[in-house]
Amino acid sequence: MEVSLLTLITSSRFQLLLAVCTLLALPQLIFASTTRYYNFDIRRQNVTRLCHTRSIPTVNGQFPGPKIVVREGDRVIVKVTNNILNNVTLHWHGVRQLQSGWSDGPAYVTQCPIQTGQSYAYNFTIVGQRGTLFWHAHISWMRYSLYGPIIILPKIGLPYPFPKPYKEVPIIFGEWFNVDPEAVIAQALRTGGSPNVSDAYIINGLPGPLYNCSSNGNITKQSAPSDTFKLKVKPGKTYLLRMINAALNDELFFSIANHTLTIVDVDGVYVKPFNSNVILITPGQTTNVLLRTKPTAPNAFFLMAARPYATGLGTFDNTTTSAILEYRPKPSKYYNITFPLFKPTLPVLNDTVFAANFSSNLRSLANRQYPANVPQNVDKRFFFTVGLGTSPCPHNRTCQGPNGTKFAATVNNISWALPDTAILQAHFYGRSNGIYATDFPVQPPFPFNYTGTPPNNTLVSNGTKVVVVPFNTSVELVMQDTSVLGAESHPLHLHGFNFFVVGQGFGNYDTVNDPARFNLVDPVERNTVGVPDGGWVAIRFFADNPGVWLMHCHLDVHTSWGLRMAWVVNDGPLPNQKLPPPPSDLPEC
Repeated sequence: MEVSLLTLITSSRFQLLLAVCTLLALPQLIFASTTRYYNFDIRRQNVTRLCHTRSIPTVNGQFPGPKIVVREGDRVIVKVTNNILNNVTLHWHGVRQLQSGWSDGPAYVTQCPIQTGQSYAYNFTIVGQRGTLFWHAHISWMRYSLYGPIIILPKIGLPYPFPKPYKEVPIIFGEWFNVDPEAVIAQALRTGGSPNVSDAYIINGLPGPLYNCSSNGNITKQSAPSDTFKLKVKPGKTYLLRMINAALNDELFFSIANHTLTIVDVDGVYVKPFNSNVILITPGQTTNVLLRTKPTAPNAFFLMAARPYATGLGTFDNTTTSAILEYRPKPSKYYNITFPLFKPTLPVLNDTVFAANFSSNLRSLANRQYPANVPQNVDKRFFFTVGLGTSPCPHNRTCQGPNGTKFAATVNNISWALPDTAILQAHFYGRSNGIYATDFPVQPPFPFNYTGTPPNNTLVSNGTKVVVVPFNTSVELVMQDTSVLGAESHPLHLHGFNFFVVGQGFGNYDTVNDPARFNLVDPVERNTVGVPDGGWVAIRFFADNPGVWLMHCHLDVHTSWGLRMAWVVNDGPLPNQKLPPPPSDLPEC
């Protein structure tokens, strides 16, 4: 059959017009995903806090570091160039890293460090996540200054499942040391004792007016200390505060005087909104909250304050960081008046009851749009004890740990020994010999009354051991705190996965009665969870991400002492269930 040229042209124009109309009607198809490029130049910068000026590692000269802003589904490429003398890696905390395990970042687990003068391009895609995560260094204690927010917006056309905020503001907690933290932990590991604590907590890099050399506490409208972060708000508006705890070693209570916060998202996952005057956030956790300002501007300032939740026997930084909530605009006739400053009431330092109640209020949305895909059946069950212990003092040395030993920390009585090459490379090429062992115990090798009287022998074993599971195994893991050298809360972070917190309690885990109380309907989904002080927590997840994934306490002192282990997830049968080969610029040891 013959078709005229005019008919072909007309038909082509119609098809083109139809395609354009379709794209205009569905703008999310135009911007379905994009690739975001960032250049991170790691270099030293002089920074002054508490009247001390120090040269600290920074990204692009910023402290805290720059934020990464993406949409769900975007690909992210971050070229990191190391221009300092320290070795460096960066971790994209909470990012699932599906088939991109080479970009996860923990030193000697998924990569060797980026050495001086070298570069490495981290390359990953944000899949099924939205909210707030963060990036930070993942070698020694470099996280003290190398960190920043990852803001994941919903896909185009998808609104938040809560009122649209007028403005979004990152609130990042950290710690400031008047001396080099790398020297602090190096000395502690050498002597076997506890490291010196930080000199201040900071909010968005600033300690606030409650510290010496920051302010005399007299806040006026026309001025505020240069060491104080000020959140300037308008009355009658809703603000989304993207809170991140990047502190090295302390869980924190946070509150804003005379204001209520609505929790809407944790660890990059929406939750059923609930109100609270106080937030608990552990290192490694993120929490998005809505702040609804008062309908009219009050003639007052409001303190935003954070101080530690501390449960262990060791020393900690017992100070309070603060920032100022200030309403704008104010009537000009009040310009020279000093307004009152209201301060919040925070829980006592060891308020474990508040911590447990706050955690129990967190629930997944568990609706059709945002389901909670909790494993209902379990293929493999694991029981891990987490806590402290001791290692023998080397011969001809004097150690400052308990009874002349060195402090250690363990999972199932094994203190992690850092390998000298990346485990993921050894796994990929089948060369585990001499690098890691696959006989990590699935339960404690020496059962005892975990939260009762501790055993007399507190010595631990050492090794680089992993748990190996087949692809897509449904896992149930119970993590039990121990009273060895004192019970305390441990924020455990699992790389490469989100998990569901199906149960928690105090005392020893009861294998008969406690599972009956598990929440398998709408448990909160997280990447970092606090193992309760003198208690236990149960999580479930699908091992659907091939690679090697570190799990560790996010108190860096405990990580340095060995409270970490790794999961190896084998490839699945399909192409999209396999770990791809390493990138060509992967750093070498």
